[in-house]
Amino acid sequence: MKFIDEFRDRELARGLATTIAREADPGRAYRLMEFCGGHTHAIFRYGVQDLMPANVRFVHGPGCPVCVLPTARLDQAMAMTERYDLILCTYADLMRVPASNRRSLLKAKATGADIRMVYSTQDALAIARANPGRQVVFFAIGFETTTPPTAVALQQAKAEGLSNFSVFCNHVLTPPAMRAILASASEGGPAVGSNNPGRAPVATTDESSGYLHVNARADTTAPEHATGLAIDGILGPSHVSTVIGSAPYDFVATEFGTPLVIAGFEPLDVMQATLMLIRQINAGQALVENQYQRAVTPEGNRKAQALMAEVLTLRDTFEWRGLGFLADSAQRLNAAYADFDAERRFPVAVPPSCEVKGCECPAVLRGVKEPADCRLFGTVCTPENPMGSCMVSSEGACAAYWSYGRFRATA
Repeated sequence: MKFIDEFRDRELARGLATTIAREADPGRAYRLMEFCGGHTHAIFRYGVQDLMPANVRFVHGPGCPVCVLPTARLDQAMAMTERYDLILCTYADLMRVPASNRRSLLKAKATGADIRMVYSTQDALAIARANPGRQVVFFAIGFETTTPPTAVALQQAKAEGLSNFSVFCNHVLTPPAMRAILASASEGGPAVGSNNPGRAPVATTDESSGYLHVNARADTTAPEHATGLAIDGILGPSHVSTVIGSAPYDFVATEFGTPLVIAGFEPLDVMQATLMLIRQINAGQALVENQYQRAVTPEGNRKAQALMAEVLTLRDTFEWRGLGFLADSAQRLNAAYADFDAERRFPVAVPPSCEVKGCECPAVLRGVKEPADCRLFGTVCTPENPMGSCMVSSEGACAAYWSYGRFRATA
C-alpha cells in the first residue's frame, strides 16, 4: 500500500478514539460484529479494542474459511487419499485443522498420504502437469475472495485437456452466513442453520449430478442457541467486498434493520468504520456504508463474478462449522465442468464425523462466546497443540487471542 503509514498514524488514531468516546452514548452498549477474521487480527494487533470506551465491544464473527469448514469435509478429503492413488494439494493453514479423532491432513501425510502444500491454484496445476500418471486434487477452500483463482484454474485445465486435475470444492458465500447469524439474533430462539434439528448423520445424493455428498455429524443435536447474542452493527468484510461489491449486503439494513459498514484492514480503517456505525446507531439508521472506497465499489469485480458464474453453481445446502446447514451458501462445479469435480471422480463414504469434546469453536464462530470462554483455550489447546480450527487458522479468533496476549488480560 502506497500510503500505509497514514493508515497507522498515531495522532490520527488518538483523534478518532477521542471522537468515538465523545459520540458513544454512555447509556447504551454497542456490540459490533467484525465478520472477517482479518479485522479480528487487526483489532488485536494494533490494540483497537483498548482505544474504545467500555461500552463499545467487538464481537468476533465466522469470517475465516478454514474455521467454518466442517469436520466432515476434512474426513472426506482424507478418505479420498486413502482409497485412491492421488495427490491432494491444499493451502498450508488447512493442514493442521483437527478432523474426527483429532486426525489432520498433516498427520495423514505423515502416515503416507501424498498431500502437498501449495501457495496457489497454479502450483496445483503445475503438479498435475508434472505428474501425468497421477490424479491431482486441489482442495479448494475460501470465501468469494479465493473463488476466482479456482475458476481460472478450472478454465485452464479444461483448455489444456488436463484430465488428471480435479477440484474438491469447498467455496462458501458470505451473505448467507451473515443472514443466518442475523436471523438467529433477531429471533432469539432457533439456532442458526438448524433446518434439521436433532437430525441423524446423513449422506445424500445430488439428483443433478448423481454423486454422493457426505455431511455426517456424530452428534445429533443442532448448534446451540444463540442466546444472548445481540448485534448492533456489522463491520463488513474487506477482500470479499472487492469481489462481490457492497450491494449484496443491502438485506442487512432493509430486512434486519442493522447498520453495516465495509471496512479496510488497517487500524484507522477499523476505527473510522466503528465511528460510522456508532453514528448510524445513535441516529436510529440502518444503512450499508462503504468506508473502504479505495478498493470496494457497489457492483464489485464484474470480471471475477463472470468467471465464477461460468464455472460454478450453487449447492442446495452446505454445512458450516458452528452454523449448521445453510441453504444456497456454497458452490460446486457446474455441469460443464463436472469432469473436473473430485467428488464425482473420487466418491467416498465416511463414518459420522465428530468435533473435539469441549471445543467451543462453533460458539466462537457465531459470536456467542469469546475464545477465553473455552475451557480448553490456553490449556490443552495452543497453537502447537490445536483442538479446534479457530486456533489453527491465521485468521482464527483463538489464534488472535493467543498471538496478541488477550488471554493474559482475561486471566
